[in-house]
Amino acid sequence: MDEMTRLRELRADAPVPDRAGLAPGRERLTDAIAGNGGRRTLALRPMLRDWRIASLGAVVAVTAAALVLTQVVGTSAPEPSAPATVAGDLDLSSPAVALNRAAVYLERQEVPPEPRADQWIYIREVDGWQEQQWEELPEEVRKKTPMTYSPDQWVPYDDKAAENDESDTDYRTARESYRIAAALPEDPEALLARLREVFPTGSGPDGPPEAEDEHTFRALSVLLESYPIPPDALARIYRAMATVGGVKVTGHLIRDASGREVIAVTRKYDESDSRREILIDPVDYSYAGNRDVVTRTHTIPGDSGAPDTVQKRGDVLIDVARTHAAVVDRKGQKP
Repeated sequence: MDEMTRLRELRADAPVPDRAGLAPGRERLTDAIAGNGGRRTLALRPMLRDWRIASLGAVVAVTAAALVLTQVVGTSAPEPSAPATVAGDLDLSSPAVALNRAAVYLERQEVPPEPRADQWIYIREVDGWQEQQWEELPEEVRKKTPMTYSPDQWVPYDDKAAENDESDTDYRTARESYRIAAALPEDPEALLARLREVFPTGSGPDGPPEAEDEHTFRALSVLLESYPIPPDALARIYRAMATVGGVKVTGHLIRDASGREVIAVTRKYDESDSRREILIDPVDYSYAGNRDVVTRTHTIPGDSGAPDTVQKRGDVLIDVARTHAAVVDRKGQKP
């Protein structure tokens, strides 16, 4: 799979062979220092693409070298909240129960019209790691950086130039994602097979191909970050996600980066000591963000003189909360 070209991670020579545990924003900052592109916001596109690419050790090395920062420190996971405090009929006893209940709710919702070609997608996401990295950049580096950090982002719904860019096999424009989701079949097995075709697995310098279930969960994660997705299509996606091997649901609501209580649908990376979490709003079952959480305490050796990094079980490596998403008529407009 191609590396992300503009938004998140860049494969680096890291001491840890797996590609999980990455910290977001790395390529945007390093590319910025190199002077790539015109001025734009760090949060340029609403979809996270290949979040498997770099280990935390690589992030530490690049941060130390390029950003004059010496270490990335994971934050501790928040204490679990009381169960079912937001949605009265919430049942988190299993992925099948939780996701099928969400699907039933979504199937009852009216499907809004597809956005017009001249409209924009507004996304606001809370990402403390990105904000911290931007704040810690030396002033002289910021002045040379053709980007700024902002939690708000706008992307055109109809972006023909991006649609014609085949350099990143994970990236799809908002319109492409909407139509991919709307056309997904009802049968869960067929739906998942289709997503694996749309978002192919890695090969060559980006690492060996993923096992089928890990590939499937990544493909689901990528599509779910797009906006909008028709509610009936989201229902089919949730039903299919419940059938993926290794998928679990946390038996209690967790607090996301914005402090909200959300559902966490999880799957451990096959070759890593961390798990991916897809966050879902327990009221309307919309996509609410994503996390990477350490599953076993371990040490990542430092590179080029950098100190070792200890990742403790429960540390949160990625914590992104989507707080707003809407279709708007122009760039800069907020609902």
